[in-house]
Amino acid sequence: MQFPASQIALIVSGKIEGDPNAIVSSFGKIEEAKEGQLSFLANPKYEDYLYSTNASVIIINEDFETKQPVKATLIRVPDAYTAFATLLSKYQEIVQQQLMGIQQPVYIAKTASYGDQVFIGAFAYIGENVKIGNQTKIYPNAYIGDNVTIGNNCIIHPGVKIYHDCKIGNNVIIHAGTVIGSDGFGFAPQADGSFKKVPQIGNVVIEDNVEIGSNSTIDRATIGSTLIKSGAKLDNLIQIAHNVEIGHSTVIAAQAGISGSTKIGNSVMIGGQAGIVGHIQLGDGSKVNAQSGVSKSLEPGKAVTGSPAYDYTSALRSQAVSRKLPELEKRIKELEAIIKQLITEKTA
Repeated sequence: MQFPASQIALIVSGKIEGDPNAIVSSFGKIEEAKEGQLSFLANPKYEDYLYSTNASVIIINEDFETKQPVKATLIRVPDAYTAFATLLSKYQEIVQQQLMGIQQPVYIAKTASYGDQVFIGAFAYIGENVKIGNQTKIYPNAYIGDNVTIGNNCIIHPGVKIYHDCKIGNNVIIHAGTVIGSDGFGFAPQADGSFKKVPQIGNVVIEDNVEIGSNSTIDRATIGSTLIKSGAKLDNLIQIAHNVEIGHSTVIAAQAGISGSTKIGNSVMIGGQAGIVGHIQLGDGSKVNAQSGVSKSLEPGKAVTGSPAYDYTSALRSQAVSRKLPELEKRIKELEAIIKQLITEKTA
């Protein structure tokens, strides 16, 4: 597929500097791009490559001032990174629209139904009473359990497992190896020291425009639903326990773990490898730094770090003081020596 600079500028509402007929057919990093490729410059650290790159078209910020002549055609936009992301999304849509039909072999239960322009890859399993919306792509080796509902324009990547009764909204992307709806970790301690399994009879509900990374697990609720609200973005290797609620437009980085029945608000940011105990609440807009251990509820807008996690600003002050401890120790010893000398002179 080939696109002229004029068409690209139209998509991202940009202004062209250079040849509007410059043609690109693929993407490339600015430091490696070849003729016929589209690139972008958002980080000033890479400015030197702007003058040496072989890219045919480059997207840059509209307020960026060049210091040398640029041989590539420039497209100026308010935010180069966002514009480039938009183009990548459009390109991906075009590629995925070419995927349609049912590959063989697959298993699709007679009671299952699917909409128009869907793709179901080889060795996929579609259970009883499953409902799949229009233009959804189910890649090979995916498992869709009984009574699952999947909305329109979803992408279920290879090896994803969605257990029975779970509900997936529209425009949801679930990456390879992720498991949705496995049993929550519910076991009742017995008098003899053993543990009795508590049946997990709820489900998982994932609302619209959610993206979930590879090899993550979202457990079904004991009763009711584990809920991922619209716009949430989850990275790879994340554990979401039973009855957790993740708010709108919340982002969670890789290897974080959320314990059971915790309620996370809207627009929360959780760093990688953070651990959050069960039955607490994280208020809207709160932030949890990477590798933090959160054991208490957070008020809206609160930022915490450390394990146990505490106020982010106070933590930075503590870290600054701790770096000065050797110097402070030396000064204390000097003061002690002065005091000792003064006491000796006074009693002499």
